[in-house]
Formats: sequence, C-alpha cells, structure tokens
Amino acid sequence: MPSWQQVVRDSPYWVSRGVHGNLVTIRRWVLSGESYCEDENRHIFFDRRAAFIGWFANEDGREATQGRINALREQMAADGRVDAWAVGGNGATGYPFALSCNQPDARLADNVARYTGDDADARLWGTWDGMRVGEEDAPVSLHRAIREVYDYRREMGRVTLPETVLATLAGKVIIESGGQREALSAVGARGVMQLTPAALGDCEIPERFHLHRLAQIDCALYLVEQNHRNLQPAFDQRFGHLPDDKQEELYAMLLLQAYHGGIGRVIALLGDDTVDDDTLGGAARYFARHHAHYTAGDIALGMIFHNLGRNRLGFASLYYVTDVSIARDAACAALDDLPGCN
Repeated sequence: MPSWQQVVRDSPYWVSRGVHGNLVTIRRWVLSGESYCEDENRHIFFDRRAAFIGWFANEDGREATQGRINALREQMAADGRVDAWAVGGNGATGYPFALSCNQPDARLADNVARYTGDDADARLWGTWDGMRVGEEDAPVSLHRAIREVYDYRREMGRVTLPETVLATLAGKVIIESGGQREALSAVGARGVMQLTPAALGDCEIPERFHLHRLAQIDCALYLVEQNHRNLQPAFDQRFGHLPDDKQEELYAMLLLQAYHGGIGRVIALLGDDTVDDDTLGGAARYFARHHAHYTAGDIALGMIFHNLGRNRLGFASLYYVTDVSIARDAACAALDDLPGCN
C-alpha cells in the first residue's frame, strides 16, 4: 500500500489541469456551509485532481470516524473510483484525501461584511505615521483604509506593488483574520493582518500599537513589498513569457503565498535552471513550458501539490491559495472599486 506522499510523487504534472476550479468548489462548500457541507458533521473526499468523490456523516467519536474514513478509502479503491488508497490517522494524511466540513472559523459572509464595512462595528478611523484615515463621526471600511494606506505609501515611493494585488490582499484579510481587530491565530499571529510579534518588530512598531489597524496595514504592505522586490526577478525568469493577465494573477497568488509561507520557499518552488533535478522546481519548469493548458490557479496549486511533503509544504499551503481566491472573488462581487478583480 503506498503512502499519501507516494501517491503525490506518482502523480504526473498533467493531473493539475483543472485542479484550481475543483478545489475552489469543495473549499467553498466548507467556507460557506453549502452543498455537501450544509451539515458540518460530515467529511468529504477528493482525489489528487481535487475532484469531489464522496462524503459521509461522521461517526460518534474521532476514532470511529477515522476508522470509517479508512474503510471508505479502501472501498473507493476497490470500486475503481481511485487507483490507490493510503491509510490515515494519528496526524497522518491518507488517500483519497478527506476534508472535514467542521471549520468553526470559516464564516465567509460575516468576514466579507467586516471587510467591506457592511458591518458598521468593523469600521475604523484614526491616525498613523502622518496618515489620517476616516473621522470619529465618519469611520471607514477596512477596504477603504487599506486603499488609503496603499495610496499614501505609493505616493511616497515606499510601495511599488501594482494596485492589482489589492484584490488578493483583500482575500488574505478575509480568510486570515475575518477583519477582526483582536484576531489571534494558533501560532501567535495577531490583528487584522495576522502579523507575528517578530514581523511587527521588523516594522519597528512599538508593542502598544501591535493591534492598531492602520499600523498593521502599513506593516503588511511593507512586508509584501519586500517579498515583491525579491520575488519579481525569479518570477520573471520562470514565467515572464506568460500572457499579461495570467502573469498578474499567478504573481499575485505566489506573492501572497510568500507572505504566508516565506519568500525563500516560493523562490525555491520557481526552481533554478542551473540545477538539473526534478524536485521543488520541476513542477514550475513543466508549467512554464505548458502554461497554455493551465489556468494561473492551476499553476499556483500545481507547484504546491507536486511538492507536498517537501520543504515543509503541507495542505495548509494548498488550501491557503484556494481560500484566498474564494475570498477575493467574494470581495470583488461585493465591491465595485477593488483593483485586481477579474
């Protein structure tokens, strides 16, 4: 019986064709509590193309549920619905992949309302480092605050990021913090932009201002700008020949992935033409040659999927790109002045 990692290693690159659309579908069910995830006490199964292949209602207790998952995996392989199966449990991933519908922090509609300001309690006003955003009697949305900080720093020359990245940044905020000022992650990231104390220290923000929303936005833009300056040359070398629209979309996804998992990891995924091997950069080289058959989302996810288990890349990275895309599209549907919307 192969391990889940062996299933990934045995997957040809072409299985990533359409993977973004497939994963968006099932992650949207989770984030919005729709379709097969209308009941959170369920799991859904998907294959290496992220295609939905089944669901079941949880058993009583974690151990019984895990046993049921593995039994269904074996049955799906026996029925020919997948060509391999791998047992999972005790923190080990199995195959076909199983995804719980119970995601208590996934409240997409509420998070979008805080971002757009439809939730009046989430609006803000204040000053920060020479900037003034909103007024006490006329607070603005988080969306407007991000735009004003971006414009201010762009005019100063501190930010060179294209404004099209703002849509993907909106998706990041909606997914990571839901626009909540007091948001705190399991790894200690805080605030609306989910910054760690180390990152806030890099921005030289005093501790008493760590949750100041304008300070957080300013710091996040600074960090993304630093990633942008490092990522752009490597990206241009690998994907600079892609059509402009596809380049912009793929670049925005990889830039936010760098924010999430580290710039060094993303640059490693782009590969180095002086190294002739099939690890890390192999997927990017393939997609660069055959990009016409894949969407920008397929390429971004494919680069991660075919390297799962390497360089500390896990399913959180795979879901992150997808969830940000879903949230970005939700923000774009709610707003008519958000640059970077398709």
